[in-house]
Amino acid sequence: MLLLRGINVGGHGKLPMAELRALLEGLGATGVQSYIQSGNVVLSDAPAVEQIEAAIEAGFGFRPACLLIGADDWRAAMEADPFKEARETPKLLHCFFCARQPAADILAVEKALENGERAELLGRVLYFHAPNGMGKSKFPAKVERLLGTPATARNFATVAKLAEMLDTP
Repeated sequence: MLLLRGINVGGHGKLPMAELRALLEGLGATGVQSYIQSGNVVLSDAPAVEQIEAAIEAGFGFRPACLLIGADDWRAAMEADPFKEARETPKLLHCFFCARQPAADILAVEKALENGERAELLGRVLYFHAPNGMGKSKFPAKVERLLGTPATARNFATVAKLAEMLDTP
């Protein structure tokens, strides 16, 4: 699984998915499938993150942060979700996938939560339930600072769809 951070958002970091798929195939990736326009790619034989970032920069003029997550790790992250009851509204439940193991002060994370929000850090995934919606929360803007590592979030509907894509070549 390849996640790109900050592409096709508000007119910045424009990267058409067809061109991204072609770029990845040109780098040797196989079974390349994208989901929606926000940089979600299921693939096999993935090149190194640095190689992907450099190729995007050379071809599109910007360098998005990329995160590779193995299929087993993706499924494990989905299963480890501590807020399973929140899956009834999957767009309010998010997974922040971290580039490195966070060096988080969990008390600082908890202090940053508001209005019934919940967060739990398990390994390299921060699970975040925002009952009033991600757009109304101040927490996402603080996540990387609190965790001490780059991170990219996906709502649980996207996490589940990508898991489904892993199982359907």
